[in-house]
Amino acid sequence: MKTILKAIGMIFRFIWKTITLFRLLVTNLLFLFTIAVIYILYTQSAPEDTNIQIHQPSALVLNLSGPIREQATYAQSVDSVATSLLGDSLPKDNILFDIVDTIRHAKDDEQISGLVLSLGEMSETNLTKLRYIAKAINEFKASGKPVFAVGNLYTQSQYYLASYADKILMSPDGLVMLKGYSAYGLYYKNLLDKLDVTTHIFRVGTYKSAVEPFMRNDMSDAAKTSNKRWLQQLWDAYLTDVAANRNITPEKLRLSMDDFLTQLKRVHGDIAKLSLDLGLVDELVSRPQMRAELTDTFGSDGQDGYRSIGYYDYLDSLDSQLKPSLTANNEIAVIVAAGTIMDGNQPRSEAIGSENISVLLREARNDPHIKAVVLRVDSPGGSASASEVIRSEIDALKASGKPVVVSMSSLAASGGYWLSTSADQIVAQPTTLTGSIGIFSVLTTFEHSLDRIGVSTDGVGTTPFSGQGITTGLSDGTKQALQLTIEHGYQRFISLVAEHRNLSLQDVDKVAQGHVWTGQDALKFGLVDKMGDFDDAVALAAKLAKVDDYQLNWLEEPMSTMQKLLIGLFSEARVSLGLDVTALLPESLRSTTQKILSDATLLNQLNDPKGQYAFCLNCEVE
Repeated sequence: MKTILKAIGMIFRFIWKTITLFRLLVTNLLFLFTIAVIYILYTQSAPEDTNIQIHQPSALVLNLSGPIREQATYAQSVDSVATSLLGDSLPKDNILFDIVDTIRHAKDDEQISGLVLSLGEMSETNLTKLRYIAKAINEFKASGKPVFAVGNLYTQSQYYLASYADKILMSPDGLVMLKGYSAYGLYYKNLLDKLDVTTHIFRVGTYKSAVEPFMRNDMSDAAKTSNKRWLQQLWDAYLTDVAANRNITPEKLRLSMDDFLTQLKRVHGDIAKLSLDLGLVDELVSRPQMRAELTDTFGSDGQDGYRSIGYYDYLDSLDSQLKPSLTANNEIAVIVAAGTIMDGNQPRSEAIGSENISVLLREARNDPHIKAVVLRVDSPGGSASASEVIRSEIDALKASGKPVVVSMSSLAASGGYWLSTSADQIVAQPTTLTGSIGIFSVLTTFEHSLDRIGVSTDGVGTTPFSGQGITTGLSDGTKQALQLTIEHGYQRFISLVAEHRNLSLQDVDKVAQGHVWTGQDALKFGLVDKMGDFDDAVALAAKLAKVDDYQLNWLEEPMSTMQKLLIGLFSEARVSLGLDVTALLPESLRSTTQKILSDATLLNQLNDPKGQYAFCLNCEVE
């Protein structure tokens, strides 16, 4: 009886959850449709000139909120509509190039009297992206306008940008959090063994450690050696930049735990005072005192504050100036490839779709106004087949007579390097992570798990491969065949690198094997051509195309308003239905849970038709 009641209860719960799902989807659809109608009516009825007017010189406040990305996600437009209509404070999708262009425009704007870095809501960001923003801040400072940094406390990324300010103000109870860089992961071999799950690993590359979490309980010595090298190089670059900005020596910031505790005891545990003594900040002041100092510098707004305009308002006012209509006969196309590389068409907010990028590369090849292409790569890799599809389109673009320059951002490793290798020139930053030339495949089978609970698989087939799968496991012959295909894929990878980089196979193999390199090391090995940022890559593309007068044409997939609204709808429904379980967890558990879920879904997300991947899992920096 209890079993019957339990079954009936489960049926009713399923029906109720289905009704709830339908209700939420319909409600959200109606809500977003209403927003869309209001937005369309608003934009159609609004006067053409809606720019915010700055009536007196004001400070530009760089009040970035949320992550900094290479390109906008589709859901951003939905969020911006909701924000403008409802007045909600939503996390922003900050575009690196918008930030830099805005600061550069403000430098020459007579109505902008200075820059205030208020970065308390800015997410942790890779050093390579931070350096590009810092370049723009330095250019702003060169104009003679003052730059202040203000905050209650500074995370590592926030402090890096703050260090470029003329003056850093911090609250008396604040701190500067310089934790350094690390690469830690979760390892699941014991768990998989306890569950009797068999993970079949096929790989080439001594340092190809992307699959280690599924085959080990700790990081291998080879991976530790490789990771420690590039982590230390990133940290040295960080400390060198900060020390130069603050006129102190890097050694002053390289405190051992004993030295740190000695220093902290000296100031009786007052870590804000320690930050001041170390020269990390200039003054410890309260918020009212900060406002008073900024008011003295930039003038009063008449409401207990200083004259200022926030970054987002200023950006909106400059939209048409930063992205003018294309009028020049010569264009340099910019195509952004950011995220995990996957086969087929993929939403831009989630991955690099081989078809999506291929379409853009073909568009650039067929447009007579486009004279060269800058491919901006920020990717840990992914599908080997998808990487090759994109690389072959680059070959076709070059064959049409149009030069291609790859601009590597924070990360262009494994598949990200694969698709880059055909470019005429590869430009990287010293702190770019690249290389990781290797390939692997992972297949998980559950024959032992099923056997433990009394489930067996049996039958007949027509070939030695019939019946091989998740319920039956893999035969020794199948395992050998899969390993041979992986070895062939690796040879294909290093052969492409050798051919396009004018290196011998032996030289490529020495620096391959899955080894991750910084940009400065990659330059020594011939894997990249020059050190430089995005600006340098654009200038190089123009030089190769032999054009002086040109405009940038940012090629991206067009997206209809309805498509954008639907993406926003399902994103909202995901949270509303509790599918985003991490949102329900305490902050202290959220990052670990997100990591577990990410690792668990990684292999399901990757969709290479041959199951072969060039992916750098250990390139995630904390």
